[in-house]
This record gives sequence, C-alpha cells and structure tokens, in this order.
Amino acid sequence: MTLTLAITLFLAAALGGALNAVVGGATFVIFPALVFAGVPAVQANATSSVVVWPAAVAGVFAYREDIKLGRSLLFALGIAGFSGGAIGAWLLVHTPGAAFVRLVPWLLLFASLLFTFGGAISARLLGGGVDTSAGKAILGVTLTQFVISIYGGYFGAGMGILMLAAYAVANLGNIHTMNGVRSALGVLINGVAIGLFIYEKAIVWKPALVMIVGSTLAGYFGAVIARRVDPTKVKRLVMAVAWAMTLYFFFRAYHRA
Repeated sequence: MTLTLAITLFLAAALGGALNAVVGGATFVIFPALVFAGVPAVQANATSSVVVWPAAVAGVFAYREDIKLGRSLLFALGIAGFSGGAIGAWLLVHTPGAAFVRLVPWLLLFASLLFTFGGAISARLLGGGVDTSAGKAILGVTLTQFVISIYGGYFGAGMGILMLAAYAVANLGNIHTMNGVRSALGVLINGVAIGLFIYEKAIVWKPALVMIVGSTLAGYFGAVIARRVDPTKVKRLVMAVAWAMTLYFFFRAYHRA
C-alpha cells in the first residue's frame, strides 16, 4: 500500500467517523473508498465493519446511563441481535463475489432511501405512540430485531434507522433510551459479524488498521464537530454522497461496454 493510498484511506475513514458522530452515514464513505482502493466488494464490506466498530463502542459508553429496559427484554433483543448478526455475516462471506457486486447497488439504494426518509418516518412513529401489550410488544420487537440484525450483519448501512423505527412502534421509551439500545445492539451485531469475518479471513487488515485510526480519532472529536456544524447541512452532504455512490455502483455493476 502506497503512502498516497494510506493517506486517502485515512482521510476517508476520518470523514466517515466525523459523519457518524453528527448524523451517521460512515458506510457511504468507507465502503466505496475500500472498493476504489482495489479491495473486493465482499472484503470491503467486511473491512468497513471493522473500521467503524471502535467508534461505535465509544458511543455505547456515552449512552450507558440511558439504557433503561427490563432485563428480559434486553436479553431477548440481545439474543436476536447476536443470532441475526451471525446469520447475516455468514450469508455475506458465502455470497459469491460477482453476485455481491450486483447486489451492492440495491443495498446502497435501500440504505440511501433509509437515510433520506428514515428520520421523517421515525419521527412520525414517535409522535404516533403505538400502544401494544407488553407481551406482544416484546415478541414483535424481538422478531423485528432479528430480521434487522440479519441485514446488519450482511451490509448494515441504515440499520440504526430501522432499529429506531422498530423501537418507536414498540414504545420502548424516549429517544435517548432508544438510541442507547440501538448503539449497544449495533456494537453487538457488528461485533459478532466481525468475529466471523476474522475467522473466515474476510478482512483486509492493512487498509483496515489505517482506517480504524482515522475513524476512531474523528469519532472521539465528534462531539466538538456536532456542536459547531449544522446537522441538517451535514445530512444533506451525506445524502448527496449516498445517492452519488448508489448511481456509481449501479453503473459499475450493470453498464455494458
């Protein structure tokens, strides 16, 4: 890996970490950067999970006081997250590279739609206040978490938005509680996926280590950025990048020379 490439990957990861600290969307920067660097798509996806994980762990520490759910519900969600993440990761490493290349544009399209419209959907659900009985709520949100976790282990972009929407429907608490649970389960899902990726040797470590440093440093100073930058403007930037990457990967996968 050349010095120029290392610097480029470091900056891309730093940008992704900074974006995650403000509004999310690191995958839209980190995954394409790895692909552009010549990392095969499946390995790039696995590697991007490793890059953003340390900063996510720090985020859970920040939300530790807000995770105020009953032990039984937390346990059920944890089992759903662990098992779903493992299944998603297994599906990823057993997806043929050529098939995944054709699937990537559709995954990016789904994630871009979530990033663009997910906030409005979650806000509407939060305002609606759906009432469900405790038993049905636990069963419903656990099954939903399992399905979302499979997606998270497989690709992951937009997973947090899906979880917030599910928690809002199940009335799990206020936005801080839901964000705390989302952060903790995100670390669990990505953690079990990363464990399988390591076992399957699906991670390209040289670019990963460079990008982990950039992402973690940017995530650490993300609070300062969040206070000084208008999140709405940053979200517009992420949406522009997300849709540009989606169009690029559609062209890359389906263009006939």
